[in-house]
Amino acid sequence: MNYLNSKLKTDNLKLSQVILLLFLLVLIALGAIPSYLKGHWPWEQPPPIPSLKQIQQLRKTGLTLTGWQTISQEVREVSGHKWSYQNIQRDRKTQAILMLLPQNGPKEQPQVEWVDVKGFWRWKTDKYRPAQFTAVSTNDRSVKVEAQFFQGWNRNQTYAVLQWYALPDGGTPDPGKWFWADQRAQWQGRRVPWVAVNIQIPIEPLGDIEKVRPLAQSLGQSVQSALMAGSLQKK
Repeated sequence: MNYLNSKLKTDNLKLSQVILLLFLLVLIALGAIPSYLKGHWPWEQPPPIPSLKQIQQLRKTGLTLTGWQTISQEVREVSGHKWSYQNIQRDRKTQAILMLLPQNGPKEQPQVEWVDVKGFWRWKTDKYRPAQFTAVSTNDRSVKVEAQFFQGWNRNQTYAVLQWYALPDGGTPDPGKWFWADQRAQWQGRRVPWVAVNIQIPIEPLGDIEKVRPLAQSLGQSVQSALMAGSLQKK
């Protein structure tokens, strides 16, 4: 009897998974039908990104953040990619580095940005842990952001580092999550633009990064909110 009950549960689970898969396929098909009727196939040419010029402008202008002052801003090349590099401060004792890599074209995908940054600074890294926070746009739309938080250091300085890909609907440090979100959007004739964000907060040599977690997440909220209110504003 136990064997039969277990087999029934297994069969029901498989049936539920099949039904869910079919349901997702139907949703994707419904989203793609308008493109087919117009003679456009999603994989032939990805839809354009309406805000691409505004996103690319970030490289030259950086980001204006409420409560933070920009000390300097320039374009720095990291492994062939041009980043906006900003020195910012909230007060004399609270400073940070904000690096932004805007999406450069409709076919460009996030790939090895975090490896590039690590190599640029010649960091050794450890103490990796997740960080989550909520950001709010100008129209009071709240989104969740997942980021990676860790310690990076070289012979000159130790930093608490916060990294993620900022998207119109939130953020993730995982390029794979962006890829699947963008694929789903393309079936409906849309795109998911992105901006890579790297925040560095100086700390004492090999110090406790948890001491600056509230500051890092607060700054992360400001960055995500500013991006959603500007170049990543959802249309």
